[in-house]
Amino acid sequence: MRQAFLLPKEFLADPGFAARVWDEVESSRYTRWLARRHYENFHVVSFLLPRALHQDFYNVYAFCRWADDLADEIGDPAESLRLLRWWRHELERMYQGQCLHPVFVALRATVERHALPQQPFADLIHAFEQDQTVTSYEDWDELLAYCRYSANPVGRLVLGLCGYRDLERQHLSDATCTALQLANFWQDVSVDLAKGRIYLPRQVLTRHGSSYGDIRSLNATPGFRGAMEEAVDLARSFFQQGRPLVRMVNWRLALDVDLFSRGGLCILEKIRRQDYDVLGRRPVVSSFDRIRLLAGSLAGLPGRRAL
Repeated sequence: MRQAFLLPKEFLADPGFAARVWDEVESSRYTRWLARRHYENFHVVSFLLPRALHQDFYNVYAFCRWADDLADEIGDPAESLRLLRWWRHELERMYQGQCLHPVFVALRATVERHALPQQPFADLIHAFEQDQTVTSYEDWDELLAYCRYSANPVGRLVLGLCGYRDLERQHLSDATCTALQLANFWQDVSVDLAKGRIYLPRQVLTRHGSSYGDIRSLNATPGFRGAMEEAVDLARSFFQQGRPLVRMVNWRLALDVDLFSRGGLCILEKIRRQDYDVLGRRPVVSSFDRIRLLAGSLAGLPGRRAL
């Protein structure tokens, strides 16, 4: 029996799917299938958030998943850039009321229901485009500017889905999302290297007596470890900046934000415990860690007033 839906790369290669007419019901089924298949933590996120928002989160996630796959699964930066330009054009068409692709057919209902602005979606595409042409960063300013496009829009979209649009919450969300992005970078130094990308800035490595050569040779020298310690401290400081957001949103979203933050901090602590050597061993959050983090988040929430 033929599979009902296809992942992005397979979808693009199938003329029948490209030409298919998608209504909102079938499009919503597709984004739900894609989210549940493609993202191991999405069930947890959906469980924590109101059921009425589940489909909206699936729709937003499907947009991000497609953009991510267009960037990382094609295998040709020039072709990825072409496809990302096409994805941007489809986004613009959706905001003009014209959409054919199932992700945008489903997403249009979410955008209209929650009055989501176009810019966060466009910013995410910008980050994926940047990944095709920029493989390393000179200093913290350059890397944090990238996070402004790659991470922060996600938090702002989540706030919008939950009814929050004020700048104070958005800025706190930006800090948390940047922290999560940085923690992911420091966890995945060797993984990103395999993709030809190094996110630890050149000046930071130089300041500690290290270089890209140490990373490429997977040599965790004292200089590399010193640079990683600085990087971990920076990520932790952003988690601290974003911490007040947990007290400023309803308990369901607060639990979600708190759990993700605890997970990021757990990664940073594991990096510290292995003496900042992420080249020889990738730090991971175990099943036991997840249970412990959830228990900690639940213990911290009783009595919190929903805003």
